Amino acid sequence: MVKLGLVHYNFPGDLETFLDYAAQTGFGYVELQATDIWAKGAAYEEAVNQARSVKLMLDEREMTASAVAAQNDFLVPTEQEMSYQVQRLEQVGNLAKIVGTNILRVDGGWAKEGVAKEQWFDLMLEGFSRSRGFAEAEGLLMALDNHGLVTNDAEVQIALFQQLETDCIGANLDTMNYRWAGHSLETVNEFYAKIAPYVLHCHLKDGRNSLSEYEGTALGEGELDLKWAAKCLQDAGYDGAWCVEFEGKTDPAEGYRKGLEWVKQNVK
Repeated sequence: MVKLGLVHYNFPGDLETFLDYAAQTGFGYVELQATDIWAKGAAYEEAVNQARSVKLMLDEREMTASAVAAQNDFLVPTEQEMSYQVQRLEQVGNLAKIVGTNILRVDGGWAKEGVAKEQWFDLMLEGFSRSRGFAEAEGLLMALDNHGLVTNDAEVQIALFQQLETDCIGANLDTMNYRWAGHSLETVNEFYAKIAPYVLHCHLKDGRNSLSEYEGTALGEGELDLKWAAKCLQDAGYDGAWCVEFEGKTDPAEGYRKGLEWVKQNVK
């Protein structure tokens, strides 16, 4: 049975409002943000209590967390910051397990002053190498997002996976992000096929154009070949949640509802 998921993003109101909408609309899975569980400035012990509360919210609505977005950043200029990021990722992994998922949607990091582009790959390799020990020990899976401009290339993602040589890291495929980063539609389709065997979690998102010209749409209303993306994933044996994401300028509730209907009609 297809796992119908929704990303907690671009939706007005608090977490309970979002979960109510998701449950009432027909979604059974949700991807949560780390900040849904661990508020900025809160102690880790407070986050543990919040994670238990979030798990109760999910259970009350008969819903499951498909993943937690870790919101990590390994593109840092000092050893102290790297150690902090690795420790924090382990703590977010523990929180994810409390809410009922072993999948962390992770980032490589974000471009910033003081970290040269030539350092990006090695810093990501270091961060994930240092994280693999606890991930393997705790049964956590790290799904690297093709997000921003650092990891928005399937070949970069795969090169990183091959260097790490561990089953605890794979990809989060966001179907729009490769196009957003400026890749041609032909290249985007090639990337879907290349990344599919590594995908641990996915975001179905549609739209048109790239970078400043990007326009988000509901699923099936943009320029992407989403049916091809779904076929690549299914042919590769993907059995995770199909999480709808929407970045259009119209009512998010309507965009998500349209997305749910597209998944029901096109993912079997």
